[in-house]
Amino acid sequence: MHTQFDYIDSNMFLVWLIPVAVFLVIGFSIYMINNNENRTSTESVFDILDKRYANGEIDEVEYLRKKKALKR
Repeated sequence: MHTQFDYIDSNMFLVWLIPVAVFLVIGFSIYMINNNENRTSTESVFDILDKRYANGEIDEVEYLRKKKALKR
């Protein structure tokens, strides 16, 4: 008596592997695109420097020194 698994060969593995691999690649690509968009910033370096000074992360001397260096 034969069971349903007697007719499955090694090619059947590829029938399931290829669509799963394509799905994973597409999903990973979408994840990386969305993740990369969150990292990009429209702020200029001067905006970031101004915020750091306003938040008290850097003092006035360091702020002016960095601003002068960035303008070069």
